[in-house]
Amino acid sequence: QVHLVESGGGSVQAGGSLRLSCAASGYTYSRNCLAWFRQAPGKEREGVASIYLRANMALLVDSVKGRFTISHSPNKVYLQMDSLKPEDTATYYCAADRPPQLGSTTCLQGGLNSYEYNYWGQGTQVIVSS
Repeated sequence: QVHLVESGGGSVQAGGSLRLSCAASGYTYSRNCLAWFRQAPGKEREGVASIYLRANMALLVDSVKGRFTISHSPNKVYLQMDSLKPEDTATYYCAADRPPQLGSTTCLQGGLNSYEYNYWGQGTQVIVSS
């Protein structure tokens, strides 16, 4: 019943910015997290950022901290990407419905693991050239 659609990808030179958007419908699990993952050609999918909507709290991985920002508005989750680097080139995916781990108080704890997310968008491609 949950449906996710990403948009906002494109090509940009190193140092530039892009804002990705994820439109979510049918999502009612307020205690669970939504997240952004990315996958470069020949590499495994990796987590980028997650957000706990109920508390407006977020988690970003070290490689993007200080450059990316995850935020939300009603029915949408955004990923603002500044100071882009060629290594950010990948297909970016929106994911939803990660619950808190056993013994955790929020869905942000325990890292960004793809198997913990039940719903996925189709992806949007980001290409950063040098």
